[in-house]
Formats: sequence, C-alpha cells, structure tokens
Amino acid sequence: MAQTFIFNHPYYPQEESIPGYVPNVTPVTVLLACFGTVLGVVLSVTVTVARRWNPSLTFSDQLYLCWFALCGFLHCFFEGYFIVNHETLPASQNLFAQLWKEYALSDSRYMTSDPFMLCVESITVLFWGPLCWAAAGCIATGNSLRYVLQVIVCLAHLYGVALYYSTCYAEYRYLGVSHSRPEFLYYWVYYVGFNLPWVVVPAIILLRSIQAIQGVFIALGKMERTLRIANISRHGKESKKSN
Repeated sequence: MAQTFIFNHPYYPQEESIPGYVPNVTPVTVLLACFGTVLGVVLSVTVTVARRWNPSLTFSDQLYLCWFALCGFLHCFFEGYFIVNHETLPASQNLFAQLWKEYALSDSRYMTSDPFMLCVESITVLFWGPLCWAAAGCIATGNSLRYVLQVIVCLAHLYGVALYYSTCYAEYRYLGVSHSRPEFLYYWVYYVGFNLPWVVVPAIILLRSIQAIQGVFIALGKMERTLRIANISRHGKESKKSN
C-alpha cells in the first residue's frame, strides 16, 4: 500500500525512531492472499485429521476446533515470529515481517520493541498458544478436559485484549500518544476489527463452557439425590422386614 510521509516511516507517533525501516515491497492484497492460504491449509489439515480420528465430531465441535487451531497457529508461529525477530522486523521483507509491518500501521509498538508488547506476546507464545493446541486436541479426541482448557484460554484471551486496548487508551488519554494512524482502515479495520474476534468468540465459548460444566454438576446433584432417596427407601423396607 503506497504511503506518503515526511519522516523515515509511516507510523504514529511520527517522531518515533524506527531504525532500518524499509517499506514493504509486496501489495497488501497479495500478502493477505498468501496468509489466508496458509491459514486455510492449517485449518483444512486440522479438520481432516480430526475427522479421521473422530468421525462423530459434530459441526459445532469442528468450529471450536478450527478456532483453537487458528489461535494456536497465530500464537505459536505468527506472534512467535514477532518475539524472535522484533529487532530486525522493520527491515525484513518475508511474509510474516511484511504482515507485521502492515498491521503496525494500526499499532506502532510492534515496530519499536515495546516492552509491554514483548511481555504480553511472550506469555501468549509460551502459554496460550500451546494451551490452544491442547484444547484443539481434546476437542478432536472427545476428552472432557477440553472444557477446563477452553475456560482458561478464553479468559486469557479476554484479559489479553483488555490489556491491549486499555494500555493504548491510557497512553492516548494521559500522554496524548497515539500508536495508530488515523485513517479508517488502520484504526477501525486493523486495530479494532482484527482484534474484535478475540473478544466475541472467547466470550461465547466461555459462556457455553461454563454452561456445560454447570450442567454436569446439576446432573451429578440430581444423581446424588436420586441415590440418597433410593438408599432411604431401601433402608426403610429393610427396617419393616426386620420388624
């Protein structure tokens, strides 16, 4: 995407120093098409393997599986790439680097090795990514541990997005610093739109996971009451016989 700028980079704040920055050489449409293809292959392989392992996998479970596989891939590989290469990112021209440089137009902290971003992304790569894959594996195999993992990961996603948005807001509100370009595409589509799924989807999955866990305890409570009544009735009959 062509940019016209006075400083040596198109990012906000404009006075930010980004040593070694080199503009992307690949059009955004091509970058998105390539990235979409990679994600499509990952999800297709995941669903294919899961259905062969568990042919009774429901459609809703396949959707859950795709979500956690998508998150696992993005956390471990895409965000992992940022953690490993954050210092050389501005000058790189490979697929992931160019995607990060494009997204950074909505949040320049990814171009400046911002300490908060390095900390939160490191936690995401080391913990939430593997847990996403673990949740996907439990869904594919029908392991009931999936509900516990879903609750943990969804809470982590919601908390992470809350921190992500709140730190940007705090810097803008109290320091007057904006890390996003003002254009609609970068602020509303990239910054808000690209992160919004990690609010909506985890909230839905979290609610349904809590309902599923609650349903188990309700059923267990009913079973315990039934057994207790049956035991009382049996003891009553035995008492009558003994009399």
